[in-house]
Amino acid sequence: MKNRLTTAQSTLAMRRWGPPGLVTLAAMIAFSALTPAGAAKQARQPAEAVAQRQAGEPIMAIVSIKGQQVTFYDAEGWILRAPVSTGTTGRETPAGVFAIVEKDKDHRSTMYDDAWMPNMQRITWNGIALHGGPLPGYAASHGCVRMPFGFAENLFDKTNIGMRVIISPEDAAPIDIAHPLLFTPKREAIAAAPSRVDKVSVEADEAIRVADEAKKAASAAAKEAASLPASLRKLEQQKARADAELAFADKTLANAKTDQARAKAEELKQKAATRAADAATQLDAAKAVAQPKRDAVAATKEAAKAAAARKAEAVKAATDAKLALEPVSVYISRATQKLYVRRNTHKPAPDGGGEVFDTSIEVPVRIHNPDQPIGTHIFTAMAKTDTGLRWSAVTIENGDEARNALDRITIPQEVWDRIGPTALPRSSIIISDEPLSSETNYRTEFVAVLSNQPQGGFITRKPTAPAMIASDDGWDNGGNGFGFFYQRDPYVQPANPRRQRGQYQYYQSTQPMQRSWW
Repeated sequence: MKNRLTTAQSTLAMRRWGPPGLVTLAAMIAFSALTPAGAAKQARQPAEAVAQRQAGEPIMAIVSIKGQQVTFYDAEGWILRAPVSTGTTGRETPAGVFAIVEKDKDHRSTMYDDAWMPNMQRITWNGIALHGGPLPGYAASHGCVRMPFGFAENLFDKTNIGMRVIISPEDAAPIDIAHPLLFTPKREAIAAAPSRVDKVSVEADEAIRVADEAKKAASAAAKEAASLPASLRKLEQQKARADAELAFADKTLANAKTDQARAKAEELKQKAATRAADAATQLDAAKAVAQPKRDAVAATKEAAKAAAARKAEAVKAATDAKLALEPVSVYISRATQKLYVRRNTHKPAPDGGGEVFDTSIEVPVRIHNPDQPIGTHIFTAMAKTDTGLRWSAVTIENGDEARNALDRITIPQEVWDRIGPTALPRSSIIISDEPLSSETNYRTEFVAVLSNQPQGGFITRKPTAPAMIASDDGWDNGGNGFGFFYQRDPYVQPANPRRQRGQYQYYQSTQPMQRSWW
């Protein structure tokens, strides 16, 4: 890929895109005429360009803060380039690894006096985005990445939620790489994946039906038995009163002094004894009727519990089978010594905005020489090959070289065996010294921020709301999708003593994570 990237020819975007390019040209001329200093800065601004070939779907974008340029790549190399304006001093655009989480054609800022941010493509939920805007030829935004208006407009429909956005302090570009750690898919596993989805989906539907019926049966049994305690208490009270009357009659008979008094007391005793016997009979009969109902409540409750467990397993299997048809993202953090996995479910977020990303994997991972910096490297499966996948590597923070960084990682065999066989193009492995940013939540791909770079663009923004995590059911309580979510409070991870940290906060789960979701 490196040769393709460095030899691809380009042309000015206005030649390819027409009128929007002319608008961009006019804006560039206007900015360059402002001042001599402005003209000097403008002269160094990169040109807008497109590759002279048929472009495929964008896989990643790389923003160079130093070069004030963004470059978009498809499976074959770069396809679009344009100048940008990143955050100014004190409001710097954070460098790190992001992805598009929301798109809005005609966005208006809720933070900056309803400022127009056309063709907005959000990469964090606290306000960092790519969008069209004025380009003075140098960093001038409040933290966002401004692109030429026409470029942003033409780009908008070409990208998808989840597309990787890499913001690098320096110039960076993907290079081809091969390594045993990079997932190698198996054709038979990929070919079998759709039929497995069908099979486990049918099983999940049946499990859902059985669980729903068991729940209804348990509810009906509980409803039928609900009146038993009150009716039994009433009969017990009646028997207690009858027994008390009989005891009183016995006492009265024992204390009778005359034949007339004894006769009257005897009559009262007989009546009391009859009532006591009737009350006892009614109570015994009610208890005999109640016991099967109580047994039914217990039995149907246990059946419903077992059916719910089978439903959860079947739903999980169906969810995992569907996720196996999606590109997989892996994040390995030296700071936390953990490996994280997530995939886009393509389910709309329940509270609006963006899509839900699967968040269920978090396992320990071995990193050789964990005290030594490893850098931040993004490995991306660019396309299928005859032997598997063609991978690229982008390094935005040096520690080790990308290949050496891979050499230091030992992925648990279970993870490799379960993810590798169905890995698809656009799958990725990120290795970083950094923990996951607190911006990583259920509506984002992985977000990692370089802590040794300025992050002023975050300072003026409110923190993202607490993360929402899919419940164990996770399927709309009987449907085929993610439905129930609970809040998880973000945890601010203490500064890593091995590295200088910026002002940004880092995320660490406070909830136990599933150790297997496949």
